[in-house]
Amino acid sequence: MPADGPTILATSGGLRAADRLDWQVAPLTHHAVELAGVTGRAPRVCLIPTAVGDDPRLVMTFYDNAWRVGWAASHVALLPMPNVDDLRAHLLSQDVVWVWGGSVAGLLALWRLHGLDTILREAWEAGVVLTGVSAGSICWHVGGTTDSFGPTLRPVTNGLGLLPYANGVHYDSEPGRRPLLHRLVAEQVLPTAYATDDGAGLLYRGTELAEVLTERDDVRAYRVERGADGAAVETELAFRRLPSPRS
Repeated sequence: MPADGPTILATSGGLRAADRLDWQVAPLTHHAVELAGVTGRAPRVCLIPTAVGDDPRLVMTFYDNAWRVGWAASHVALLPMPNVDDLRAHLLSQDVVWVWGGSVAGLLALWRLHGLDTILREAWEAGVVLTGVSAGSICWHVGGTTDSFGPTLRPVTNGLGLLPYANGVHYDSEPGRRPLLHRLVAEQVLPTAYATDDGAGLLYRGTELAEVLTERDDVRAYRVERGADGAAVETELAFRRLPSPRS
């Protein structure tokens, strides 16, 4: 059951600390699943953990979370070889695709090698809800700031471009992210950008930002654009706080 139209929830959140697991699903990811509008059956949610090398412990924790919240879970791994015979058929059959964080540069290279760039665009156009955290947020955009190449942040400019903007993640928790994004937008290395503090998400309907959603009251999202004088201009965006995390 697809969403009403192309839908992306790009986040710097969607998971939280847990007592019995490595992490637990948080409101932003729950909301992404709700956006799919599934009724009468378990929503089909597929994890793509390419950015962390298809880490098996992460995959195991995802399945444990999915069992606890009632999702029909699957995952797509690319290393050492794809774990499903038909990547296109599998991803187009999902309600939600959740992309994990890590190396966005590595993610994009492997996706293109295996044709996931084309498949995920087709899934998005078909109404499969795309969501993700960090690298799983930047990937849908033109580019953003990344530590994929080492501890010194650098630009990435070869995102999938489903959304015609740049993306800044971890805007409040990693001090170098904000000034670098400002400089890249001012110098027109990147286009107008949307940035999220940890615990905030950007809901896009089609290619337009429809709403900013947060998991806490103390986090924000921002628009960063090049002003008439060539300097970056940052604007704080209105937001809606999602309900408290589920147990």
